[in-house]
Amino acid sequence: MSQVSPDDPHEHPPVSWRAAAHRLFSPVQWRRRILFWSGAIMVGLSAVGFAHLADQAFGVFKRVVEHNAYWPFLLTPATFALLAWLTQGFLKTTRGSGIPQAIAALQIDDEPFRRGLLSLRVALGKMALTLVALIGGASVGREGPTVHVGAGLLYSLGRRFGFDDPAASARFILAGSAAGLAAAFNTPLAGVVFAIEEMSGAFEHRMSGILLTAVIIAGVVSLGILGNYAYFGHVSVGLPLGKAWIAVLVTGILCGLAGGLFARTIIPASGGFRGLVGRLRNRQPIVFAAACGLALVLLSQLSESGLYGTGYAQARSILEGGMGQVDAYGLLKFCGNIASYWAGIPGGIFSPALSVGAGFGANISAFLPGTAPSAVILLAMAAYLAGVTQSPLTAAVISMELTANQQMFLPILAACLLARASSSLICRKPVYRALADNLIDAYEKLRSETEAAELKLSEAGALPIADEADEVLGQPAPPARNSGAAASN
Repeated sequence: MSQVSPDDPHEHPPVSWRAAAHRLFSPVQWRRRILFWSGAIMVGLSAVGFAHLADQAFGVFKRVVEHNAYWPFLLTPATFALLAWLTQGFLKTTRGSGIPQAIAALQIDDEPFRRGLLSLRVALGKMALTLVALIGGASVGREGPTVHVGAGLLYSLGRRFGFDDPAASARFILAGSAAGLAAAFNTPLAGVVFAIEEMSGAFEHRMSGILLTAVIIAGVVSLGILGNYAYFGHVSVGLPLGKAWIAVLVTGILCGLAGGLFARTIIPASGGFRGLVGRLRNRQPIVFAAACGLALVLLSQLSESGLYGTGYAQARSILEGGMGQVDAYGLLKFCGNIASYWAGIPGGIFSPALSVGAGFGANISAFLPGTAPSAVILLAMAAYLAGVTQSPLTAAVISMELTANQQMFLPILAACLLARASSSLICRKPVYRALADNLIDAYEKLRSETEAAELKLSEAGALPIADEADEVLGQPAPPARNSGAAASN
C-alpha cells in the first residue's frame, strides 16, 4: 500500500473543501450572518435617527440663544447639573464618549461587566442623555455615543439569539462599534480602520468578512437615507510637493502636541491638578458639573460664533473660508471641550476635536502665506484628531472621507503620523485606552473587595467555601485582563 506524504497537496483539499462547505451551509453560521446583517441595519437606522435628533436638539438651544443671549447662563449650567444627577446611578456608564466603554467590554470577557456597559438600557440612555446635553449647549459630539450604541445593539442582539460565549460576544461588540462609526460619519472605510486600529488593536482574517459586511451594510443604510454626501462637503484642494509641505511638519507637531495636552487633561489622575479636579468632582458632582457649564458659557462670550454643540458648523465655515475673523476660536473651543468632559456628562469628542483643529489650522495658515489656507486647515483638523486619539490611520481616513478629498491623503497621513509621535510625548497612553483601563481597574477593584468580603464571611461560617459561594452568586472568579483573545476576535 502506497503511503501519502503529509506534504502531498492532494491529501488536504478534500478536508478543506468539506470544512469550507460546512461553514458555508451551516445553519448556525447562517443564523450568525443574518444577525450581523440585521444588526448592522439597526445600527445604520439608529445612527441616522440619532444624527437627525441631535441636529434638532441643538436647534432648540440655538433658538433659545437667538431669543435671548443670556438664557445660556441659566440653561447650560442647569443642564450640566441635571445630567450629573441622572448619571449617578445605573446610568453612570453613559458618561463620556462611549468608546472607552466598548473597548473595556472587549478586554474583559465577564458577561455581567459587559451587560453593565452595553445593555439596551444603557444604549438608549446614552442617546437620550446626549440629546439632553445638546439641548443644553454642551460642547460634545454624537459620534462616540453612536459607537457605544452600535456596540450595545449588536451585543444585545447576539446574546438574545444565543451567541453569548465570550468570543462571539466580542465579535458582535467589535462589528457594532465599527458600524456605528461608519454610519455616524457616513465613512465606511474609516469604520473598518477604526475597528482595526482603535478597538481591537490587531487584524485577524476571521474578523474581516464579518466586520466588513456589517460596516458596509450600516454605511449603505446611511447612504440610502442621507445620500452620497461628505460630512464637510467636497474640499477640492491639494498640497504640491515643495515648500508647501512645511505645513505638514508644522501642523503635525503643533496640533499633535495640543491633542496630547487635551487627552492628558481629561484622563483622571490621583495627583496634581487633575487629581484636584477629580476630588472636587467626587465631593460635589452636581455643583461641579454646573460650574463646568457656567465656564463653557463664559468662554463662549469670548467667541463670536460660540463654543456650543459639536462645532460642526464652525469647522465647516472655517474650512470654506466663510467664518471671517477666527482669532482664538481653536483655543477657546479647546477649553470648552475640557469643561464639558470634566463635567462627566454623556457626549463624544470626535466632532469637537475636528472643530478645534480647524480653529488651530486657521491660525497656523496665517504664518504660511504660500500654502492654501483650506489645505492647512484640513491638515490641522486631521493632525489634532490624531493627537487626541493617537490613532493616525483612523484620523487620516476620516478626514479624507469627510471632505471627499483623495489627493490630500498622503499629506494628511504624514501629518497624522507626526501628530501621533508628538502627542505621545505629553500623553503616553492613548486617551480611549486610558479611560477604558480606568473602567477595568474600577471593576477589578470592586470584584477583589467583594471576593475578600465573601472569603471573610465563609471563614466565619456565614457562607459556604469560596468555590461554592461563586456558584451561589452566579458569578465566576474575575478573569485576568485580556486584551488579546477577546479583543482580537
